[in-house]
Amino acid sequence: METTCLECGKKLVGRADKKFCEDYCRNAYNNKINKDSKNLIRNINNRLRKNYRILDSFTLTEGKTKTTRTRLIDKGFDFEFITSNYTTKKGTTYFFVYDLGYLPLDNDYYMIVKRE
Repeated sequence: METTCLECGKKLVGRADKKFCEDYCRNAYNNKINKDSKNLIRNINNRLRKNYRILDSFTLTEGKTKTTRTRLIDKGFDFEFITSNYTTKKGTTYFFVYDLGYLPLDNDYYMIVKRE
C-alpha cells in the first residue's frame, strides 16, 4: 500500500506511519488547519504582551508606583485585557497582567504593583 503526503501528494518513502514528505509540508498542513483559532489567540496574546510592557515601563519603588489613566491610555494600554484579578479581604480588587497589576484609585489614578 502506497501512502502520499497529506500536503503535496508526493509518494512517501520510509516508515509505514509517515504522513508528510518533509518538515515544510508538515508545517504548511498544520498551519492551514489551525489558522482561524491561531489568529484569535495571537491577537489576544499580542494585546496582553503590550499591556505587560506598558506596566513594566514604570519604575517601581518598593514594588509599586502611581500613574494616571491618561498616561496609561496614551501609551496604548487596553483595560479589557488582563490575565487575572485579586480581591483582598477588604474588598479591593487588583487587576493583573501576569505578575504586574494595577489598582484603580480615586481621581483616575492607578497604583501599579508587582506580585511577589
